[in-house]
Amino acid sequence: MMKSSVSDRSLYIESEEEDEVNEEEVGNKIPPDDESDGSDSSSVASPRRSRPSSYNTTWPQSYRQSIDMYSSVTPPTIGFLGTPTLSRLGSSFITSSFQGKHTPEIISSLIKPLLPTRVDEQEQQKRQSSHSLLLPPPIPSRRPSLRKPKDDTKLSKVSHELPISRNCSFGQAVINGINVLCGVGILSTPYAVKVGGWAGLSILFIFAGLSYYTGILLKHCLDSEPGLETYPDIGQAAFGTKGRFLVSIILYLELYACCVEYIILESDNLSSLFPNAHLTIGSMHISSHVLFAVMTTLIVLPTTWLRDLSLLSYISAGGVIASILVVASLFWVGLIDQVGFQNKGDSLNLTGIPIAIGLYGYCYSGHAVYPNIYSSLEKKNQFPLVLFTCFVICTVMFAGVAVIGYLMFGETTLSQFTLNMPQGLVASKLAVWTTVVNPITKYALTLTPMALSFEELIPANHMKSHLYPIAVRSTLAFSTLFVALSVPFFGLVMAFIGSLLTMFVTLILPCACFMSIVKGKLTWLEGIFCIFIIIVGVICAGFGTTSAISKIIESY
Repeated sequence: MMKSSVSDRSLYIESEEEDEVNEEEVGNKIPPDDESDGSDSSSVASPRRSRPSSYNTTWPQSYRQSIDMYSSVTPPTIGFLGTPTLSRLGSSFITSSFQGKHTPEIISSLIKPLLPTRVDEQEQQKRQSSHSLLLPPPIPSRRPSLRKPKDDTKLSKVSHELPISRNCSFGQAVINGINVLCGVGILSTPYAVKVGGWAGLSILFIFAGLSYYTGILLKHCLDSEPGLETYPDIGQAAFGTKGRFLVSIILYLELYACCVEYIILESDNLSSLFPNAHLTIGSMHISSHVLFAVMTTLIVLPTTWLRDLSLLSYISAGGVIASILVVASLFWVGLIDQVGFQNKGDSLNLTGIPIAIGLYGYCYSGHAVYPNIYSSLEKKNQFPLVLFTCFVICTVMFAGVAVIGYLMFGETTLSQFTLNMPQGLVASKLAVWTTVVNPITKYALTLTPMALSFEELIPANHMKSHLYPIAVRSTLAFSTLFVALSVPFFGLVMAFIGSLLTMFVTLILPCACFMSIVKGKLTWLEGIFCIFIIIVGVICAGFGTTSAISKIIESY
């Protein structure tokens, strides 16, 4: 059911020439409200399964494309800035053909810079501006023509001959999944062992099992009805428009919090490299932490203004390699450079378990992307194995770093193990600089989905200038700086995110949506297990969030 809706979907192309050619041919066979979620391969006008509402015309419309851009691993085609040759979406591993009759406008807007070039200004009268991604365009006077792809295995080309990859292989999906999971959370796993004790490490494996199961639940939700492709779609199918809004807001808050963590991370690691750096302006003294936080924001700010983030997407795909380098550096320092493993540590620290819950939970905050990966898989039945492979690889890395890091540094372990590594060693410098560079490339990709969602809310008549999107993105970037300077506690902020937001995204919402969507088809065993996971998620969220907030207050 989901296979056919993904692989056989048709692309609407709003082209006046094709409207004139195909208007009479299509006629009244296409209902005005139809978004072409799927069609019978035997006939263009064949009847399709109706549904009460469309899942791609409600805010946020930009979610699918922006999350694909955020999470995919793909090399760009280098060309002039502002031209469609930098077709990030075209060669994306996890981007399938986008459905809906506004698809060309969505793609066109994602490949433009916010700052227009001279060519852009000349063509502005000919093309619709980039805000067409953000608000549903007015209903055209003519019916959009329906172009049916001849071969699902080939690439479809739409606006500006932009190729769109329909399917991704097993290996590509695994790489994308690992790239999402192996984030900055791995840096804090030794600290989680310190605050929770060795027995607390079992929480990591419990969360791995529960998160894998809820990832499979998201797959079943997507299979329940044609047209479901993203996490907000699932929320809408389960709880209506309010459910879509709630899921989207939580997902965007999680991405925003990740941007805050990036600023704190950069500030901490650059300060460790240059501890004597400071700036004095008159009577005002700026410490190294504040200085590097501001510098990081100013460096990443221009990247948030770009529509085409293909190059950043390609570089940030090195997140997998970066994680491997950092882990290898940690092992090298312990084994080859003979820092040694001498610390035994506590078996269990009950007072620190709530913080450990948040830190371990943050490691499995990739559920926002799993529906996109599943929707783009060539062979949908491979998704459980894809997910299992990603979880096994990442969990082994998390646990290995947690054990080795804590054995090396013991009770002196900081919230990021890179801050504990001896400064004079080559492996230490490699680990720290890798940790510094990678978030800089990911910042704009992480901020863009939320920026696009805000831009959707701006009236169309205010979006004639690129200044509005620039203002939105600049405001978001500087707000993350303000929050990072206000709460400069990397580990505690991560524990807060992992306890509150990740518990909802990873444990609570998938079970709640699954139970609502399947309803009468739910077995008693599935129902009991889902309720159990929801209870675990609520308890962890309550204790973890409360503990993180109290620790943050104490840290002041």
